[in-house]
Amino acid sequence: MKKLVLSTALLVALGLAFTSCRETKKPDSVEAAIENAAEATGEAVEEAANAVEEAVEEAADAAGDAVDAAVEEAGEAVDATADAVKNKLEEVKDEH
Repeated sequence: MKKLVLSTALLVALGLAFTSCRETKKPDSVEAAIENAAEATGEAVEEAANAVEEAVEEAADAAGDAVDAAVEEAGEAVDATADAVKNKLEEVKDEH
């Protein structure tokens, strides 16, 4: 009988020792995880918005530069055409 009581007490003690050491998740940690995820999402959205803004600005600058270059080239082409016409008129006048 004595062995039975001691054996039962030992089993209960071991059972309690293993079950009391188990980690449980607290509701606070779940809430903290949700907040962290929300913050990370917000930061990712801000970074993406900044990247898009920079890309748009760079594209606008590139487009402006291309337009300026095209206007300059067109002006040079008009000047070259005007010079060619003047030269041809002078040739025609000199022939007559």
